Amino acid sequence: MPRAPRLLLEDRPAVYHVMSRTALDGYPFDALDKDRLLAIIRAFAAVYFCEILGFALMGNHFHLLVRMTPAHLVSDENISQHFRDRYGDEMHLSPGKIESLRGKWTSLSEFMREVKQTFSRHYNTRHNRRGTLWGERFKSVLVEDGRTLINCLTYIDLNPVRAGLAKRPEDYRWCSLGYHLQTNNNNNLLSLDFGLVDWDISEPAERLTLYRQFLYETGAIPSSKGMSIRADRVERAQQAGYEYSRADRFMLRTRWFTDSGIIGSKAFVEKTAKRLGLPGAGHRSAKNVSELDMYSLKRLSEY
Repeated sequence: MPRAPRLLLEDRPAVYHVMSRTALDGYPFDALDKDRLLAIIRAFAAVYFCEILGFALMGNHFHLLVRMTPAHLVSDENISQHFRDRYGDEMHLSPGKIESLRGKWTSLSEFMREVKQTFSRHYNTRHNRRGTLWGERFKSVLVEDGRTLINCLTYIDLNPVRAGLAKRPEDYRWCSLGYHLQTNNNNNLLSLDFGLVDWDISEPAERLTLYRQFLYETGAIPSSKGMSIRADRVERAQQAGYEYSRADRFMLRTRWFTDSGIIGSKAFVEKTAKRLGLPGAGHRSAKNVSELDMYSLKRLSEY
């Protein structure tokens, strides 16, 4: 049978829940693979005219919630700026190339193709294999802004809890709430509207608090599809006003002590990286680990 056409809104910004599953058996994606997939998503999200609202990278599939900007809302200058950001000022962009890039960099299909193909090359090289990595073409669902969006984002962030991989979504670093709290939304990868942008809540911290409340209350509901957030954890979060204390943030960031290559003051990290001859040490800056007053280079800072 012929494939059903995708449901795409091309006359206005539109949100899509995108899912893709590997063709391999079991759970082939380990921590380093998921780190790399996240880095690839971040790299292409900086080029394409899109917003990443949420994600969950699992052992054999991934979810993305992404808002695409239609081509007619992207100016020639927007295209030129993204081109310079990606290729540098030394690369020349001909006028005839602008229109083709406008169509490509506003396309959900092109975005997903580049993400998946780039990750496939990484995975096959790292695991010394050949052949198909992904199963059928990616699935996409058109999502309405507002309550539908926040419910979809909640579904995505609850994936690691439902699968028994984490007791709380923020404990899992490859989902959007974990990324918000564990990396302080490193490089501003994620949009901060949480589906609440139309509810007249302008303060990002307040949105995060309200989103966590919605997520916990939804995640506590028993589900036939997996585990739930335990009632005592919901109660503790409720007593804290669904906000994170300094101690909470410290605990969520302690993985930097084991997953980083070098940690310490900015001067120590950068000087040591140069002394050890790490790739890019001469031009890469150490990344600040929010709330811990220290810096890191390698691994965590790379995504």
